Amino acid sequence: MSPIFEHLVQPQIQSIQPYVPGKPVSELQRELGLKHISKLASNENPLGASQKALSAIEVALKDIARYPDGNTFYLREVLSDFLSAPTNQIALGNGSNELLELVGRVFCGQGDEIIYSQYGFAVYPITAQIVGATGVEVPAKNYAHDLQAMARAVTPKTKLIYVANPNNPTGTLFGRAEWESFMKAVPDTVMVVLDEAYLEYVETSDYPNGLDYLAQYPNLIVSRTFSKAYGLASLRVGYMVASEEIISYINRLRAPFNVNHFAQVAAAAALQDQQFVLQSVELNRQGKQQICEALARLDISFIHSEGNFVCVEFGDKASEINTKLLHHGVIVRPVSNYGLTRFLRVSIGNRAENQHFIDALHQVL
Repeated sequence: MSPIFEHLVQPQIQSIQPYVPGKPVSELQRELGLKHISKLASNENPLGASQKALSAIEVALKDIARYPDGNTFYLREVLSDFLSAPTNQIALGNGSNELLELVGRVFCGQGDEIIYSQYGFAVYPITAQIVGATGVEVPAKNYAHDLQAMARAVTPKTKLIYVANPNNPTGTLFGRAEWESFMKAVPDTVMVVLDEAYLEYVETSDYPNGLDYLAQYPNLIVSRTFSKAYGLASLRVGYMVASEEIISYINRLRAPFNVNHFAQVAAAAALQDQQFVLQSVELNRQGKQQICEALARLDISFIHSEGNFVCVEFGDKASEINTKLLHHGVIVRPVSNYGLTRFLRVSIGNRAENQHFIDALHQVL
């Protein structure tokens, strides 16, 4: 199809490669006619969602004809109690992705620079392109953020830095000393977004919880989500915590009713069921051990992960193995779009799903 309106499109938009999600189960069923499929591609919670969240949605169905609370008042109140943070320092988004982009739109434009790590989440460079800023990718160190190098990359044009802890898709983590040294080195005129989408899965005691640093660093913004450990991925609800001023700017750009009613009531209920979160984290710990031990027995290398996924190295056969796994009904995630052409990212499922992947792997190697 020849372009008709290309001359009308903003130049920075023309070069954007859309975010590619994990292949849906229904798509693979249509393509190959398979019945037994394990989707280990999108870092979803194999336990589903808390029964409290599901019950809250059932009750809320009677309000389906009403617009949601545009100010997300009740959910912010519940989050405020849970986080010990004022409600005016919390913004809700249609997934954390929306909020990550909104920060870029608030603070950056043509001529500005946005810094992020090599192998960092795809939304960061996409946001730089959307707002017309220059994306500055800092080389990773052992597949992880090199925070010292990222701090050194700051110039007078730098307006925003994205960091993720743990990182997606590599699962790597930085500790307190490295984080604190980084924040001290970053000028207070540069916004720092700390993306903590996978913090619930972290096991190390050296993890620097972003909320502990908000009072010290007014330029810090902490991003979190209900899509992973809380199991609400389909509802798309995430949140940011920052200074009252920063949150007020984000709220100016938020679309009206950006978080639907069912997402709001489910997230509020999910926060009240921390036992479910603990069960999810324990299942993930056991599943990650199950998969990593199997990979070790097969002498297959992988990146140590603090998330609910493992990035597995298959060398120049990664694409071929991905295709073969699909024919065995196992969906994993190619990460060549991150420059990790030798790797496949495998989400942690329940025990049966993990075993399906392990058995299939034996078949395709």
